[in-house]
Amino acid sequence: MAARKPVEEVDQVAIRFAGDSGDGMQLTGTKFTEATALVGNDLSTLPDFPAEIRAPAGTLAGVSAFQIHFASRDIRTPADHPDVLFAMNPAALRANVDDVRRGGMLIVNSDAFTPRNLKQAGYDDDPLPALQERFQVVEIQLSTLTRKAVESVGLRSREAERSKNFFALGLVCWLYNRPTEPTERWIESRFKKNETLREGNLRALQAGHAYGETTELFPVSFFVPRAKLEPGVYRNITGNQALAWGMIAASELMERPVFLGAYPITPASSVLHEVSRYRHFGVKTFQAEDEIAAVASAIGASYAGMLGATATSGPGFVLKQEALGLAVMVELPLVVLNVQRAGPSTGMPTKTEQADLLVTLYGRSSESPMPVLAPSTPGDCFYTMLEAFHLAVKYMTPVAVLSDGYLANAAEPWRIPDVETLSRHPIRFRTDAKGFAPYARDAETLARPWAIPGTPGLEHRIGGLESEELTGNVSYDPRNHDRMVRQRAEKVARIANDLPPVEVNGPDGGKLVVVGWGGTRGAIEAAVDEARRDGTSVSSIHLRYLNPLPADLRAALERFEHVLVPELNLGQLSRLLRAEYLLPVESLTKVEGQPFRVEEIRGRIEAIAAGGGSE
Repeated sequence: MAARKPVEEVDQVAIRFAGDSGDGMQLTGTKFTEATALVGNDLSTLPDFPAEIRAPAGTLAGVSAFQIHFASRDIRTPADHPDVLFAMNPAALRANVDDVRRGGMLIVNSDAFTPRNLKQAGYDDDPLPALQERFQVVEIQLSTLTRKAVESVGLRSREAERSKNFFALGLVCWLYNRPTEPTERWIESRFKKNETLREGNLRALQAGHAYGETTELFPVSFFVPRAKLEPGVYRNITGNQALAWGMIAASELMERPVFLGAYPITPASSVLHEVSRYRHFGVKTFQAEDEIAAVASAIGASYAGMLGATATSGPGFVLKQEALGLAVMVELPLVVLNVQRAGPSTGMPTKTEQADLLVTLYGRSSESPMPVLAPSTPGDCFYTMLEAFHLAVKYMTPVAVLSDGYLANAAEPWRIPDVETLSRHPIRFRTDAKGFAPYARDAETLARPWAIPGTPGLEHRIGGLESEELTGNVSYDPRNHDRMVRQRAEKVARIANDLPPVEVNGPDGGKLVVVGWGGTRGAIEAAVDEARRDGTSVSSIHLRYLNPLPADLRAALERFEHVLVPELNLGQLSRLLRAEYLLPVESLTKVEGQPFRVEEIRGRIEAIAAGGGSE
């Protein structure tokens, strides 16, 4: 019996799987992520796939990739550069090889490096010999090995070829000592009605694992020890899952059913799909015929006493603006979720961006302010959604939640909260007819009462025309309009009284503070922490509340000489902070459809620290 190969312990690893859209790279990455979560590593992922349903095979346009960064310590990003690239064909190699760290490992399916495929990817010659100077290149006849592994099962040639992602998964599970049992159980369940496919995929997975142990191409395997996470029960979670679960939890904690009206749109569609799986919790989902019908149905649900919500992405969010203006006017609680993507128009639907901030603040007609919240991690999506529903009901206003494509699809270990620690806010509708007026306002919040239609003695009218103060009757009186506009604006402004103090990561004053919002948090805090360890005076502030801004934000920013705002747009938050506080805010922008790399933010931090300032 051959001796078991040595195992080398490493602190962290970043792996990227890349291939055609039909090669199953997202599935491969997801299953590897699940196995890694079970081992107990901290992790962060970056799925990256094309918008086309099926681009031509072997082309750069059709390349789909999934990157996972896992470690024995706390990490915040999917890593700037993968240590390992598993490329299923020349196009996958060409699209990704420049991202791999020098000295990293390239595992390639040599069967795919045919003259036709090389030409289709834009290579004149085989690039692998030249790449051996920069990387550890491991060539594997992946297609041939997979077909041999499953040939006795009876799979057709095409089906056998499609099993190669499981061979690749088994190999990488061996290489980094990940368990294959969870994937085996998934295959058993997923293909239980097709014995041939089930057996073929299982054999491919097991053959890949055995190949790693027996081949001389890999003299050692690697192991990343368990991370020292805060004690508790964890599960792997994506941002869209967390948003959906936040809606369901809000229904339970507020003791009212959630109604989600939505129209499918990338990358928000999975929120509707996920919520619809939990109807036994009393939530109701409605797939509308278009975006306008979706938001209108949610407003109707709120009018009837439910927790109305609607989910979309940028193009759909724009279509909802007139209806959102109605929600502002009638002052009904509503949560509108925008999972931002690269635009304008159809743009790059599967790529991330955070350029919908200004349209969220100012995209409706007239003066129609809405509170705006933005989660910063996949797990934070859950708590942001809970807070959005609470504020919507407390202040009787629509609330916008700005997630983004990176958060939507990225995964991280999420500590499942103790339900008893979550704040309950059961809704109390107005039922007393004595002194009732539909626009009588609470002295503290300026919220109007929420009265369910049909409650005896509380008959009232609300609508899109301007309402008379107190009565809600239609009014064209100029002074009444001025008062109502100011009251609606003041109501939103008073939310600042509910917001916690600004948290500063690092010293609360000094040379530089980096301010961010949304999914940029991981890259910002990693860059700031690295720079501070190297002696640079820098701190960071990450904003969940974008309207209203925290009451103490001005004072926090004024304690620093420089304010830098990295964001995935052309400087929208920077513009707001300059206008609000008259501070010389510096902007770092990126609109490539990809999240920030730590090195990009770190570079600007060092330039400012050295006196370079704005670029």
